[in-house]
Amino acid sequence: MLEKLEKDIGYAFKDKSLLRLAMTHPSYAGETHVHNQRLEFLGDAVLQLCTSVRLYNQYPDLPEGKLSRLRARCVQEGALEVAARRLNLGRYLLLGHGEEAGGGREKPSILADAMEALLGAMYLDGAMEEARRLIETVVPIQDQPRVHDYKTEYQELAQRVTGLTPVYRIVDEEGPAHARTFCAHAELGGHVTGQGRGNSKKQAEQQAARDALAKQGL
Repeated sequence: MLEKLEKDIGYAFKDKSLLRLAMTHPSYAGETHVHNQRLEFLGDAVLQLCTSVRLYNQYPDLPEGKLSRLRARCVQEGALEVAARRLNLGRYLLLGHGEEAGGGREKPSILADAMEALLGAMYLDGAMEEARRLIETVVPIQDQPRVHDYKTEYQELAQRVTGLTPVYRIVDEEGPAHARTFCAHAELGGHVTGQGRGNSKKQAEQQAARDALAKQGL
């Protein structure tokens, strides 16, 4: 089945085990702890770099702040979910029975993580240029979903009003490794100004920023 995925992405892995690892969710790995989270970490860096270079070249007149906000839209979970669905990554995932029964193949966070893991695997296989091409193919800038970026909005407001930059802390984690729920605090000047929960750290931080904005926590 993974041969079909290789055809879909237009790249044949030299080390097939990297591709399998990229599609292995922690729920499938069980006690072996051999799953795609480390590749996800690496793939995030690949995505950030390739997107930064692309935006730098494509928008020579944009200042750093606007480039950063545009990049944020390109690399957030919603955009990665769209990319993963375009490649139909859900059908290739290796999931544990519980996650399978719970609709894991359709969960946005799992799909986004798999997309990052795939990019990390391509990089390790010596295919950075192919990873760049894939990013530009399935994560086109003009097609980014209009997901509200509460963290950017709160940061801009906080800096304008107080001169301070919000920071975020993950203060709690619940659930098994393959189905974590995270609790995040938004803090400004050492004070908690908002809190939020989510199925990923990024989502929890976004919800904490949203809470801080609702409270005008400054």
